[in-house]
Amino acid sequence: MSYDSILKFLIDEYTKPILSWLLNREINEEIEMLPTELNIEPIRADGVFFLQVGNKIIHLEFQTRPKSDPPLPLRMLDYWVRLYRLHKLYEKNLQLEQVIIFLRRDTSPKVFEDNFQLGKTTHYYRVIRIWECDPTPLLSKPELLPLAVLAKSEKPEMLLSQVAEKVNAIENQRQKSNISACVELLAGINYSEELIKMYLHHDILKESVTYQRILSDGFEKGEMALVSRQLKKRFGEISETIKPRLNTLSVEQLELFGESLFDFNTFEDAIDWLNQVNK
Repeated sequence: MSYDSILKFLIDEYTKPILSWLLNREINEEIEMLPTELNIEPIRADGVFFLQVGNKIIHLEFQTRPKSDPPLPLRMLDYWVRLYRLHKLYEKNLQLEQVIIFLRRDTSPKVFEDNFQLGKTTHYYRVIRIWECDPTPLLSKPELLPLAVLAKSEKPEMLLSQVAEKVNAIENQRQKSNISACVELLAGINYSEELIKMYLHHDILKESVTYQRILSDGFEKGEMALVSRQLKKRFGEISETIKPRLNTLSVEQLELFGESLFDFNTFEDAIDWLNQVNK
């Protein structure tokens, strides 16, 4: 499962509590969400966020697995250079802090790497392995409960129980519904479905608009990726100009387009199909 939709919701809705935990201080400044698409051949990855807080730009990246192409250390250096150039940090009094948060417990040496080194070039960034984090600060705020469920615990089932109790204690129904949805979906990284259902009220989650939206977003991105792979396999390298056209399609239209691909003889047939839909 892709977790980027869940993480985007968390960052959009609960930016200040997450940054307060991350930076270990209360955030009183206004926060600006910066575009995640960087020029110069954009890098794409799940759960990447750029935020400006006062005189600091935060590059925050969530990872469920350490495997990456290009490798994470190189990617972090690449991002740093692009952000440095794009925001002209050489002209402004702005700091740039990069943080990777690994969500899934892993023993790979890659989750312990916090720098890029090649010859005389060395670049450091911060790495957080969420399963090593003290759950106490994360349990103290409702907005952080989705991360708390992945925190350090000698008895994971007890931690899940604690998070469930905190969720049940939320008085605001909308907030309770939203946080329940995120807790359940992120808990799937560490816990079985049976255990999650035992502690979390699944009936509340089914009624959650957030829950349905996150699932829908994840499904749509999966369908988009599948169609893009099919196009490439059928006609080789595909033009970048077709991707914005695909982004306008609904899930149902993407499914229909994927089925119709087998009837196309040329790439122009695919363009004609899209022209008909977009009339």
